[in-house]
Amino acid sequence: MYIFPFLLFSCGGNNADRESAYQSKGRKVEILAHNGEYTLYRDGEPYFIKGAAGYEHFDRVKAYGGNSVRVWHTEDAQKVLDRAQAHGLTVTLGLWMAREREGFNYYDKEEVQKQLQELKQIVLRFKDHPALLMWGVGNELYADGANVKVWNAVNEVAVMIHEVDPDHPTTTTVMNVPHKVVNLINARCPAIDVLSINSFGAMVNLRQELEQTDWKGPYIISEFGGRGYWEAYTTWWYAPIEQTSSEKAAFARERYLSTVAADTGRCLGSYVFLWGYKYETTPTWFSLVSEGGEETELMGVMRELWTGKPKQNKAPYIAYLQVDSAFASDNVYLKPSGEYTSNVYTFDPEGDSLNLRWELLPETVSEDGNSIKEEKPAPLPDAFQQASGSTVRLKAPGKKGPYRLYVYVYDGQGNVSTANFPFYVGDRPTKPFEKKKTGLLSLFP
Repeated sequence: MYIFPFLLFSCGGNNADRESAYQSKGRKVEILAHNGEYTLYRDGEPYFIKGAAGYEHFDRVKAYGGNSVRVWHTEDAQKVLDRAQAHGLTVTLGLWMAREREGFNYYDKEEVQKQLQELKQIVLRFKDHPALLMWGVGNELYADGANVKVWNAVNEVAVMIHEVDPDHPTTTTVMNVPHKVVNLINARCPAIDVLSINSFGAMVNLRQELEQTDWKGPYIISEFGGRGYWEAYTTWWYAPIEQTSSEKAAFARERYLSTVAADTGRCLGSYVFLWGYKYETTPTWFSLVSEGGEETELMGVMRELWTGKPKQNKAPYIAYLQVDSAFASDNVYLKPSGEYTSNVYTFDPEGDSLNLRWELLPETVSEDGNSIKEEKPAPLPDAFQQASGSTVRLKAPGKKGPYRLYVYVYDGQGNVSTANFPFYVGDRPTKPFEKKKTGLLSLFP
């Protein structure tokens, strides 16, 4: 009987034990170690992940120098794998495991076994697809849960994968680097080959945080981009203040260079988030592509990072957006049905003629973008009295509450830049609102 090397080490092992688990077995995809450094190999050749997380626009990933996509569930897995193969891309295919916050009980052995068998059928179905790179076992499973049995279940799935598909490594995903969680994964999941980390603003300290954990193996940055809404500065009513698309591009570039590009001894690559469009908190927070298909500046940045060649025609630059000469950080309160002037300060690097579109939406609250499908609310009608160039005359809604003003700047060359401005309709209080005891942001006190 073949004993998988992934089971030879545990939390109590030393670095030499861990490194011995990453010796070549002639697999199609494998991770090899040498002198404490790790390299991902595919078909015998080094394979550094230049990836995008998302289900859309695989043609642009390839065109911009990327080589892989990451998805976090197996809905439409056949289509995802086939499209990736058609564009010469690989796939980190996520096996969605239920989370306890959604009602799953990892103490229930029958339910855990049922989930394992269901996932086994998925692995058996797709394990031989030529586009498959590795298996993602669960996504941020620890969120709002402290049951260590979760990690026993993750390891059981990873062991099953190694038994039926030894050609593809396993990974599981955490948000940032929670020390206790990472240490639990290291101790209870010896069949996990690589740690995947979703990290946005906190990525600036990721390498130092990881060094303080028991995990000494390889890792992947499975999601990164601009600052997350949970990390952002907020208004008095706890509306997160979003970076402009220009700020996100510079922000993500710096973090990529300081972490992914600077730690090739342990980091096997990364996936920028989100390669496509998604409404989460706002329609622009994570979307690298607009609803109409236009590209934000961060897509051009990724092309430059992946190929070393800048995009020929860049997205417009947005410096900032104001309402009546105030910034979002000024905690702006407007009178019901009052009229105000808003200005966006923008220019195009190539001098292209710019077209601006304004939109006003009621504010929404995000609990968890992984499990809650948010829908974009309908734009408020009759919100703008007149627009001229980079200036618009805004009519505040008559109903009190939180809102957000958006501006989209198009260059006519397939690029778009975005900015938004949260404001509150109603009287200005003397102090910030208090958060609700549930811990959810209180946008409607």
